[in-house]
Amino acid sequence: MANSKPEITDEVAAVANFMVERDLFAEQLGIQLEELRLGRCRASLRLAPSMLNGHGIPHGAVLFALADFAFAGACNSYGRTAVALSMDIHFVSSPRPDARLEAVAEEVRLGRRTGLYRISVTDDENTVVAELHGMAYRKKDRFI
Repeated sequence: MANSKPEITDEVAAVANFMVERDLFAEQLGIQLEELRLGRCRASLRLAPSMLNGHGIPHGAVLFALADFAFAGACNSYGRTAVALSMDIHFVSSPRPDARLEAVAEEVRLGRRTGLYRISVTDDENTVVAELHGMAYRKKDRFI
C-alpha cells in the first residue's frame, strides 16, 4: 500500500475541487467526497428509496457508482488524467435500504502508465458490502 505519501497538497485540493465541481453524475446520486490524498480517496452516499432494485435492496449499480467515484479520486489524485481499464466487483452483503455507505479506494501499485487500486464499500455498521479491484491507465496529460 502507498502509506508514505503526503496527506494533502495544493494539487490534491485542486483535484478534489475538480471532482466535486465536474462530476455531475456523482452529484445527482448524492455522493460526497470525504477525503482525498495521493493514491487514496474516501467517499460516501446515503441510500434513497429510488436506489433500490425490484427486490427492495440497494441496486448494484449504485454500489458500483460509489466505488467508481472513490477509484477515480484515488487514481486521479496526482493531477494526471487516469481512466479505468478494468474493474471487478464482489457483492459481499446487502446493506439496509436507508444505510449510509462509504467507499475507500487505496493504491496498491503505481506504475508509469498503470495503477492498481483496491476499493472497499462498507455500511454505517462497518459491514463490508462490496470489494473491488480497479486498474487505471494513466495518460500523459495533466488536468491540474
